[in-house]
Amino acid sequence: MPNGITRRGMLAAAATGAAARSARAADDFLATVTERHDRRVEQLLRIQQTDSASRHCGAYPDEYGIYFPGSAGGILETFTAAMLHPGSKFHRNPLLAERMRLAAGYLERMQGPQGNISLPITNFNSPPDTAFVVHGVATAAAIARRHGARELVALLEPFLRRAGAGMAAGGIHTPNHRWVLSSALAQVHDLFPHPSYLRRIDEWLAEGIDIDDDGQYIERSTVAYNPHCDRAFIVMAEKLKRPELLDPARRNLQSMLYLLHPGFEVVTEISRRQDLNQRGDMGPYWFSLRYFAVREGDRQLAAIERHFAPTRASLGVLMEYPELQAAPPDPLAPPEDYERHFRALRIARIRRGLTSATLVLGGNSRFVTLRRGDAVVNAVRFASAFFGKAQFAPQRAEKRGQAWWFGQSLSAPYYQPLDPPRKVGPENWSAVRSERRQTEICRFRQEAWVTELKEGFRVRILADGTDEVPLAVEINLREGGKLEGCEPAPNVPDGWVLPAGYALYRAGGQAIRFGPGGAPHRWTQIRGGHPKLPGPSVYLTGYTPFDHTVTFTWA
Repeated sequence: MPNGITRRGMLAAAATGAAARSARAADDFLATVTERHDRRVEQLLRIQQTDSASRHCGAYPDEYGIYFPGSAGGILETFTAAMLHPGSKFHRNPLLAERMRLAAGYLERMQGPQGNISLPITNFNSPPDTAFVVHGVATAAAIARRHGARELVALLEPFLRRAGAGMAAGGIHTPNHRWVLSSALAQVHDLFPHPSYLRRIDEWLAEGIDIDDDGQYIERSTVAYNPHCDRAFIVMAEKLKRPELLDPARRNLQSMLYLLHPGFEVVTEISRRQDLNQRGDMGPYWFSLRYFAVREGDRQLAAIERHFAPTRASLGVLMEYPELQAAPPDPLAPPEDYERHFRALRIARIRRGLTSATLVLGGNSRFVTLRRGDAVVNAVRFASAFFGKAQFAPQRAEKRGQAWWFGQSLSAPYYQPLDPPRKVGPENWSAVRSERRQTEICRFRQEAWVTELKEGFRVRILADGTDEVPLAVEINLREGGKLEGCEPAPNVPDGWVLPAGYALYRAGGQAIRFGPGGAPHRWTQIRGGHPKLPGPSVYLTGYTPFDHTVTFTWA
């Protein structure tokens, strides 16, 4: 080596340079988070109720004028982080201390005799909603303790101790509440240890963790409650020193890698909660993503975390868990080319870069959704006017060759007089139906075949068994795009008919061409069919026997 430079010296210099770059990246990241955090402080200072005559003094209202205890909890976490972080322009600001006293006072006033608060729009004297508030307040107390701010810990202690007693004795509504309560109890126990907290955590954990073979919790709530569960298990693992509790969060995040559309929007067709078929992304998972990216070096999760960090990173979390301030590893793109069958979830996922499709393999009228970038087909559905009960919701589905097959069989009888005859009143009309002889039985079969193509998908729809039954196929599109090639459907706002040829739907620089159309009738809102979905819906119609193939290609 020239000039006396050894190979070992070059490697050491390179390592030192890499470490310095990583440290600078971490510092820059924290500075950006702090700057955004300060803007939030300014907003909260403007909207917090400070009138001592108001029963809501210390909180702030939502757009309807309703005050939630969680708003005061958010103030406490946000103001504590700003007061104690030396990079914040509110560092040691006495105004924040005064406003925190107002918020803490509000929370104490809102606590009932058992220590619980209420969610004023639905749940009252609610241990789970108390736990959601405790998460932020306990984070504030943990930050204060870490920075030696004993007066702030003392300010928050009364609420947290009373809330801990309520949660240690209180019940739940839904499966995720067990873990929300347990993680809140773990936070309080970390601050003010009490054996009742650990007893209740262990009682909930003794029921077993509700995660299936596909890595989803029982509620399958990919936008609303998965993030809460993942956070809960990480917090319990950290606060209780039980690393085995990281496993469900890790498994769930690995599952989510295959439930992503372009832009990290998530599949919601599987949810059993209010986020069913709603739009959402991986933003709420930020804490869990950051944790596994930094602590375990997961590069795929680091790629998702990097995307959402500018809007989701929390200064309070980074101060409570300072090890997460370290720079994550270099990102690695999550999987974007696969076909995956989730047997427990009963769905199949197909991803080819900008192309993303979800097939729901039973019991859902939205049996296929697909997209090309921002051009989104929310659902393909169809219904037949067979005795008012023939909305296609597949009873069975399976892979047959290169296609996915979906099937449904129906029957509809007429009923004969009772034999021997007897009086039938309103109170037993339904009960005696099974005793009547059935005649004129009509039978009906509906099928769909979904096949992936090189540049799109083919959906074949069949219905037969009873002739001359009107049928309508609905192709529902995401709002905000431009639709061409269709005619307005009679009496259906934002409803369109494709009588022939092909339609073109453009959104965000991408386009989907679909057809051919067909519309021998214009009755789209079939009796017994599900109501039209929000957004533009394009209809094809026909009569049984029906056999029509719609091809979706990327234009």
